[in-house]
Amino acid sequence: MSLRLTIITPEKVIIDKDVDEVIAPGWLGEFGVLPGHARFISLLKIGELIYRTKGEEEHLALDWGFAEINQTRMTILVETAEFDHDIDYKRALAAKQRAEDQLKKITFMDAQYAAIDAALKRALLRLEIYQKYGKQK
Repeated sequence: MSLRLTIITPEKVIIDKDVDEVIAPGWLGEFGVLPGHARFISLLKIGELIYRTKGEEEHLALDWGFAEINQTRMTILVETAEFDHDIDYKRALAAKQRAEDQLKKITFMDAQYAAIDAALKRALLRLEIYQKYGKQK
């Protein structure tokens, strides 16, 4: 028995395939999904998604979104999703620097703080995933 994993962004379907296991970045912490899992819906935070198929692992950087799970399917709707081997290290490094520079100029109370902080978290996640997995492929 397998689990059908579908990851969708506003631009395209990133993946639609049968997998053995998924580990996702839930809002309250990481959670794992296997075929036959109980139904639920979860808010996702910026984080790493891992899925396994026949012993092989794939890693993606996810932006925030939602996951719907049932016994045979996991559907993920996210703002962005990027495989480790597709991460542009220089672009992520530049985004990190830009966000850090912007955060130095504002306070926590500024209306733009949350968006800039999220941009920093996305850049840091991409850099971390690239350094752990992407540069090896």
